[in-house]
Amino acid sequence: MIRKKIYHLLGQLPDEELEHVYWSIESIYQEYRHKKNLLNKGVVISEIIEDANVLIDKWDKSFANSISEKEREEIHYDDFKWHIFSYEKQSCLLEEEARKAFTAMTKDEVYVMYEGAPFIFLYSNSSKLVAEDFDTQDDIYIFDKNFTWTYVRTHESLCGPYFYRVNEMTDEKTQGDKP
Repeated sequence: MIRKKIYHLLGQLPDEELEHVYWSIESIYQEYRHKKNLLNKGVVISEIIEDANVLIDKWDKSFANSISEKEREEIHYDDFKWHIFSYEKQSCLLEEEARKAFTAMTKDEVYVMYEGAPFIFLYSNSSKLVAEDFDTQDDIYIFDKNFTWTYVRTHESLCGPYFYRVNEMTDEKTQGDKP
């Protein structure tokens, strides 16, 4: 029934509007395929809203603690947290090395956040996740529950992906306030 309604509406639109419709549908389809792939791997997805700001702040403290407020302003950190990597303020693995490092990590449970979103997801039973599972996602941050590593995929084709692992020797402050 709904397909008939959609086809009817599409038939009413002029050709110049159909490209907008196509890209909207393409986006919805890519998101559907992404979630279906995760579910097929047995991943259980839970949305976290109440503690999201606490977790976002913890990400900042864990992975960008050494970046001064002045540097954050200079690199527009508030727009895109991943600028700490693209502006080389935080050393990390890049591109294929980042993908391999993420895929190799133990990932029983991970947090997943999107830039600017007021919520975070908890992915449980996520041991089968690999970097390719997130190739259609933009400005996504995946990190372990202990905040010891993060994998970041950006919307910029020339930036990232990035993988950063906290160096326990130099980031003892960050390690000291684990949740």
